[in-house]
Amino acid sequence: MSRKGDAKKRILEAAGKLFFELGYSGVGVNQIIQEADTAKATFYQHYPSKEILCVAWLDAMHERSELARAEILKSTEEPEVKIDQYFVELENFLEGSHFRGCPFTNTSSVTGEGCESIHKKIEAHKISIRDFFCDLAKQMTNRDVRARELGDDFFLLYSGATMEAQNLRANWPVQAARRAAAERCQQEVTRSKEG
Repeated sequence: MSRKGDAKKRILEAAGKLFFELGYSGVGVNQIIQEADTAKATFYQHYPSKEILCVAWLDAMHERSELARAEILKSTEEPEVKIDQYFVELENFLEGSHFRGCPFTNTSSVTGEGCESIHKKIEAHKISIRDFFCDLAKQMTNRDVRARELGDDFFLLYSGATMEAQNLRANWPVQAARRAAAERCQQEVTRSKEG
């Protein structure tokens, strides 16, 4: 593929790297253009605004996350094993990214009122993670209300652990959340055996 032909991809990759490392508000269009080694006109041809570029970046990350979560849901592992593994992967991600935290949460915290399309993408992503945990909980109980409650517990443990691991630049919040999730799973297994 020629340099010209893959300019859109280079711009998206450059922006994603910069947005993740420096934050959406800490990155300017000229910096993205320089990092992508492209012309300003080419940038605006593919992405008429930084906001549109950010939405494309969030979309790409969301799609990868959705595929990974779908694979987890289809797995034949026990649901409590899947939940535990998700927390292990969170710990690995946070450590590997030097505790930068969730790119969706970070972007939400630095975008203002005028960035409605960005906020909608972030909300949709967060809802999809909540739904994922509820779907996993449904694999543990056939009661819809109970699955929603349990899924919400897992989602809040996951979200809180992500935020505090970033704030404290340490893995112990994820490890504590993982233990709490395991306890909730064990309680549910016991409850279902008791009828």
